[in-house]
Amino acid sequence: MRTNIIAGNWKMNKNLSEAKQLIKGIKKGLKSIDTDNKRVIIAPTFVNLVGAVKRTRKSKIEVAAQNVHAAKNGAYTGEVAADMLTDIGVGVVIIGHSERRTYFGETDQQLAEKVDRALAEGLEVIFCFGELLEDRKSEKHFEVVENQLRHGLFHLLKENFEKVGLAYEPVWAIGTGETASPEQAQEMHAFIRSILAKEYTQELADSVAILYGGSVKPANAKEIFSKPDVDGGLIGGASLKAEDFLAIVAAAE
Repeated sequence: MRTNIIAGNWKMNKNLSEAKQLIKGIKKGLKSIDTDNKRVIIAPTFVNLVGAVKRTRKSKIEVAAQNVHAAKNGAYTGEVAADMLTDIGVGVVIIGHSERRTYFGETDQQLAEKVDRALAEGLEVIFCFGELLEDRKSEKHFEVVENQLRHGLFHLLKENFEKVGLAYEPVWAIGTGETASPEQAQEMHAFIRSILAKEYTQELADSVAILYGGSVKPANAKEIFSKPDVDGGLIGGASLKAEDFLAIVAAAE
């Protein structure tokens, strides 16, 4: 059975004191939630990672980074290297989020290089991908998703996928209030699993966690997570309130 993953991407939100309070609220609430077969991950900003790692020790909460650079080190002002993350106790990194692709022009090639560096340094990767609204309307969404996976991940050997999780995020459903229906999410997740099986093996396809990301809220989480190929969610806005995030964690079974 695949483990459900509920990952909260805080994006560029929460200063130090706000981050402390949010972590405190999540830790307290998790004590009354069954977390068997669940991983709970939070991804604060870079400046809050050290504090988050310290405050989540001996808890069920794991800490992820929102980005990483592809180079081992060097003259890359403002960037963060993978071994800097592992050195402070971060074990997971989000790569390829639609906002990185859209606002910062990250290409499939750049993302593939980031994946390679993260894995080489011992980080687990949550790899994000998904189609734009025009792709969905023109019925190119399957093609777009397959190309993003093929160019960003399919250079990896089978054994590398032990440290890779996938996050399907229809871009038209991020921060818009729109959400892919549970049926649409399941259809895409099943498609993703089918191309993993074709490219690698059915065994690998069955083992990879595929998260849904796109305006998941307490009201819709249970129905989305109930689909057989949906293994949890990458949560944006709803991860910024402990009560909402905890409700989503509880909805994963």
